[in-house]
Amino acid sequence: MSFSFDTKNELCKIPTGNKCCVLAECYGVLLYCNTFNAQEVRIITGNGNLGHRLTAQFARAFEISFDTLPDSSRTSKQAYIINNSEKLALIFESYGFTQETLIAHHVNLGVLEEDCCRRSFIRGAFLAGGTVTDPLKSYHLELVTDHYSVSRELYSLLLEMEFSPKETSHSGNYITYFKQSSAIEDFLALIGAPLAAMKVMTARIEKDMRNVVNRKVNCDTANVTKTVDASAAQVEAIELIKSAGAFEALPEKLRQTAQLRLDNPELSIMELAEISTPPVTKSCLNHRLRKLSELSGAHRSIDKPDTV
Repeated sequence: MSFSFDTKNELCKIPTGNKCCVLAECYGVLLYCNTFNAQEVRIITGNGNLGHRLTAQFARAFEISFDTLPDSSRTSKQAYIINNSEKLALIFESYGFTQETLIAHHVNLGVLEEDCCRRSFIRGAFLAGGTVTDPLKSYHLELVTDHYSVSRELYSLLLEMEFSPKETSHSGNYITYFKQSSAIEDFLALIGAPLAAMKVMTARIEKDMRNVVNRKVNCDTANVTKTVDASAAQVEAIELIKSAGAFEALPEKLRQTAQLRLDNPELSIMELAEISTPPVTKSCLNHRLRKLSELSGAHRSIDKPDTV
C-alpha cells in the first residue's frame, strides 16, 4: 500500500466526534469528492476503511444512507452515490444552501466556527481529494477540487491557521499543495495523523544524516586524494635529488625530512610533523618539503637536454 493510503487508514481510525465536527468532515469530503451538485453526490475510493467511515459519518451527520453502495467483493475503486432529491436537499440545507439558488460552491465558514470543526473539515478534504507522497522519495502533499472558490477559500483558511500553502491548477482542477517536509508534518498532525507525521519527520532526519555523511565522505576522499597527490610529487622530487647525487649534500634537517617522506609516503604532512625527531610544526615541515621541491626543480632544469 502507498504512504497516502496508509495515512488515510490512520485518519479513518479517529473516533467520531461531536456532530458539528462530523458535519464539518462530511463538508470537506463533499467539496473535494468526485461529484457534488444538485443532481448527485459521487465519492469514488479504493479504500474500504474510508468507505466504512463515509457510511457512518453520513448517517451521523444527515441521518441518511447512500443510495448506491459498492460491491464488497470487488477490490477496485468503488463509488458511493446519493441521487435521491430529498437526501440531496437535506445535505444542501445542512450547509446553508439550496439546490435551486446555488451557482457555485463556496465554503460556508459558519459551519467551521470552532477550531475542531476546521480541523475536521480539512481532514475530510484530504480524505476525499488529498494525496501525500512517500517521504523517502519526495515531499509533496496536495488537495484537489474542481471548485475554484472552494480552493481559494481553503487556501485562506490554511493561511489563518499559520500554514503557507501554494496553489496551482491543472486540467480544470484547483490544487492546494505543500512541498516542505515541516509543513507536511504539521498538516498531518493537524488533521489527526501523528504516525504519518512522525514518518515524514523520521525520513527527513534520515535524509539529513545521509547528506551529512555523504558530504563528510566526499570531503575525506578529496583530502585523501590531495594528500596522495602531494606525497607522490614530493617523493618524485626527492628521488630526482638522489638521482642527481645531491641527496647527501643536503642540509641535515632537509635530508632527515626527505628520508622521512620516502619512508612514509602514505602520511599527511601533519602526521609526518608529529613523528619527526624532534617533532616539528606542520608549517615547518611543509616549508622543508617545499624547499626540497625547489631544489629538485633546479636539478630538473640542469638535467633537461637542450632543444634544437
